[in-house]
Amino acid sequence: MGDSKELSLGRVLKDLREAKMLSLRDVEREKAISNAYLSQLEKDSIEKPSPHILYKLAELYGASYDYLMQKAGYFVPTQQQRGGRKQQVRSFALSALENLSREEEEALVEYLAFLRTRSRKKK
Repeated sequence: MGDSKELSLGRVLKDLREAKMLSLRDVEREKAISNAYLSQLEKDSIEKPSPHILYKLAELYGASYDYLMQKAGYFVPTQQQRGGRKQQVRSFALSALENLSREEEEALVEYLAFLRTRSRKKK
């Protein structure tokens, strides 16, 4: 059995809403989430609310999106884990760049320019 002092997602959401002095209907108007759905969330009747809904509520309540996601049971990597993956990729890339011929270096620069141009066109 878990620690009884730990608040459920529903309790957290209700406390956050009440701290902002908002009614369920206020939240419905602000974020286009039905008050019936919000009520079910606050009563813990919904097991896995959509991350999209949690984002809207975190934004309105001034709460941490990561915290609400964790309370909902989603895995949220820590900042260190996020940075860790990026660092692993960088380390791998740098080790792959060792001992390149001049032609290989030029080809990589050209390819990177191509990727960046393609990326800009998509935006």
